[in-house]
Amino acid sequence: QVHLVESGGGLVQPGGSLRLSCAASGFTFSSYSMNGYRQAPGKERELVASISSFGDSTTFADSVKGRFAISRHNAKNTVYLQMNSLKAEDTAVYYCHTWRLRSYWGQGTQVTVSS
Repeated sequence: QVHLVESGGGLVQPGGSLRLSCAASGFTFSSYSMNGYRQAPGKERELVASISSFGDSTTFADSVKGRFAISRHNAKNTVYLQMNSLKAEDTAVYYCHTWRLRSYWGQGTQVTVSS
C-alpha cells in the first residue's frame, strides 16, 4: 500500500526558507519519479516541481524557478523540496505525489508565508 507523508511545513516570514520532506513507503521508491504540488485557497492545485527516479532530472514551475530545489535520497525513500526566498504567494498546502498505475497523494503540509 502506497503511503506518502509530508512534513516540514509551517509559518515563515517573507524571504525565509523551509525544507519539506516526503517519506514514501509501499512501493519501489527508486523506480518512480516524484512530484510536488501546491494548492492555495480558491485556486487549483498546481505542479511545482518534479524529479526523476534517479534524481538526475528536475523541472520547476516558472513561479518557483531559481528559488526552489527538489532532491531525493533513494536509500531513505524520501524526497525533499527546499524552498528559499519565500513570498506571500507561496502560501499553500503542499502535496507529495507519484504515479504508479494511478495517482497517489500525501495528506499535505501547510506553508504560510507572512510577516
